[in-house]
Amino acid sequence: MLQLSKLQCMRTLASVDDSYELCRQVTASYAKNFYLGTQLMPEAKRRAIWAIYVWCRRTDELVDGPGSDATTPETLNLWEKRLESVFAGHPHDDYDVALVDTLSRFPIDIQPFREMIAGQQMDLYRSRYETFEELNLYCYRVAGTVGLMSMSVMGVGESSSAANWNWHWGNRIPKEEAIALGIAKQLTNILRDVGEDARRGRIYLPLEDLALFNYTEEDLFNGVIDNRWRELMRFQIQRARKLYASAEPGIKVLSPDIRWTVWAATMLYSRILNAIERNQYDVFQKRAYVSNSQKLRCLPAAWMKSKVL
Repeated sequence: MLQLSKLQCMRTLASVDDSYELCRQVTASYAKNFYLGTQLMPEAKRRAIWAIYVWCRRTDELVDGPGSDATTPETLNLWEKRLESVFAGHPHDDYDVALVDTLSRFPIDIQPFREMIAGQQMDLYRSRYETFEELNLYCYRVAGTVGLMSMSVMGVGESSSAANWNWHWGNRIPKEEAIALGIAKQLTNILRDVGEDARRGRIYLPLEDLALFNYTEEDLFNGVIDNRWRELMRFQIQRARKLYASAEPGIKVLSPDIRWTVWAATMLYSRILNAIERNQYDVFQKRAYVSNSQKLRCLPAAWMKSKVL
């Protein structure tokens, strides 16, 4: 997967525009809500976000996608070496071309990409997390890092209020808020996908939280929904909502041309939690999702927030 064949080395890679189109197609196909949000961005920024999304997806699929049974720590080590090559300006395939171009246009640091690979390494040997602190590290690596990658593309505004913030890096990215938003989204994914993960033998809910509500692993694998489960899920949803709230101040000082997009994406994703509640916390047999009509209703509210907050 990670090594170029002689044929690949000899052929000409896609043009920059064709590579971005490939990334657009993948994003539109696999991340419909996310793709909808990118349509609100200026062209250069949305193309960069597509390139980053595709790299993140490909990284995730090394562990969770087709053929992931053959993935080893060495596979991920090779993937990291390939990442270094891309950051040095040397694309390996058609998708890499867009990422190389993105890296030439925006001041993106390699470390969040490395951290994401480290998160995938965790999935190779862990299927349980004892405490929220342990889970939080995993969520940071596989999702909080996405916020850091993206913030370099999105940028911040030049308003006087921005000067009051404690910025990170030379281009003043609101690091903690970006990480909080990524972790909030990952926790939302975890809550939505409890049943799917259980069928793969994985439990991402902290075991200490299960014990707190006297709910067992056996209960989870059997899909038991009772008062213990409902209280446990309310506890987890409250935690996720607090993280969304802590991320909001960072959205308010983003570049004006990107705020609508981030507000819309944040509001849409957080509404998955509402859907879980409407489903009476049944995440074993029902899929929590945001309907098209709800998505459309979200857009005007997100636009207002982007203008007045």
